[in-house]
Amino acid sequence: MAGARGQLAGRHGQYPQAAPGQFVHGRTDPSVVLRRADGALEDRLRGTLGVDDETAVLAADAGLRVHIVTGDNGTTAAAVAAEVGIGAPRLAVVPDAERMTDHRLDELLGDDLEIVFARAAPETKLKIADALRAHGKIVAMTGDGANDAPALHQAHIGVAMGRSGTDVAREASAMVLTDDDFATIVTAIESGRRVYDNVRKFILYIFAHAVPEVVPFLIFALSGGLVPLPLTVLQILAIDLGTETVPALALGREPAEPGIMSRPPRRSSEGVITRDMLIRAWGYLGVVSAVLVLIPFFYVLWKAGWSPGDDTGGGSPLHDAYLAATTATFAGLVTCQVGTAMAARTDHASLRRVGLLTNPLLLGGIAFELAFAAALIYLPPLQGLFGTAALPADVLAIVAAFPVIVWGTDELRRRARRRARGRIGER
Repeated sequence: MAGARGQLAGRHGQYPQAAPGQFVHGRTDPSVVLRRADGALEDRLRGTLGVDDETAVLAADAGLRVHIVTGDNGTTAAAVAAEVGIGAPRLAVVPDAERMTDHRLDELLGDDLEIVFARAAPETKLKIADALRAHGKIVAMTGDGANDAPALHQAHIGVAMGRSGTDVAREASAMVLTDDDFATIVTAIESGRRVYDNVRKFILYIFAHAVPEVVPFLIFALSGGLVPLPLTVLQILAIDLGTETVPALALGREPAEPGIMSRPPRRSSEGVITRDMLIRAWGYLGVVSAVLVLIPFFYVLWKAGWSPGDDTGGGSPLHDAYLAATTATFAGLVTCQVGTAMAARTDHASLRRVGLLTNPLLLGGIAFELAFAAALIYLPPLQGLFGTAALPADVLAIVAAFPVIVWGTDELRRRARRRARGRIGER
């Protein structure tokens, strides 16, 4: 249910019992509709949502619209809905949903408001689910009775009640609530958004390193060999299979970003990989990293007296300097990965709001990649295998600044985007 709106339907004992037709609808996160055929709607809604309206507020902030489909009196249902925060600031009430025409239903669903469908039959839920789908909404519906099964099956996400639901309802549903609690649905949406965001963070982190790995080869090729290869094949393999892996996996355990439930749902047509993600990965993080990793490479060579076209092969006077230069490129790329990992932790908020220490697995992954890189640079057996050499203090000082630079440039970009969105919101 991450990043999607929907509808839910339910008829059950505590709250979902009170709502055999709970729906949530939207574009990519579910909205909810409650329905109840017996007379305990008020007690059941208040029993689950009436403690406070935090759940309804969270759903509204997340861009979900909650509808109630009930067999009870519309006045009672509307009063309870208003008490728990459903329908603020506008709530529409259909007193006799069974007699509602298709044209009237389309008019209601076209407005940006939440609706109570009173005196509704089980067939009404199916009719509403069909209409919402026709309007391009993602529909999640809760239900617990056998007569809810058609609507549960028709919704994008059918949600059955685990405690009070029938086997027929559970079989027709895509998800079962084991606690029969509507708040669990909102929690699931938040969890789904977090998982979806973390998948994107993983991809962003991997994609961002393609540019600094490719650019050194382009420089070598475009210079016609006048500039020696800044990075060897084995060093790239050490990055892709060694230093990069653990931090990338740790990003999958990133906690939810602040404000995750205040964002509107994403479009259902939007893929995981978007244009903005590619621009950020290749146009910002990748380009900054590519420029940075070449600085220590040329610094080491020029410090040794190298000029374009000079021989740096084995046995040449510049060979040792060349080994140190490629090692500097390798170390620079690893430290850029640290900055990219920190930048990838958030797509909207600042790192200060997220918290530097809130993902200990990522901190452990960064420690591992730095230790792994140090072993390749300073242990003699690995030096011979990967073509590395010990780096002097001045080169280490240069590459040590790269994480802050990579993260800082992306932080400034996100800050500018937040300010731009804020100005647009004020208009």
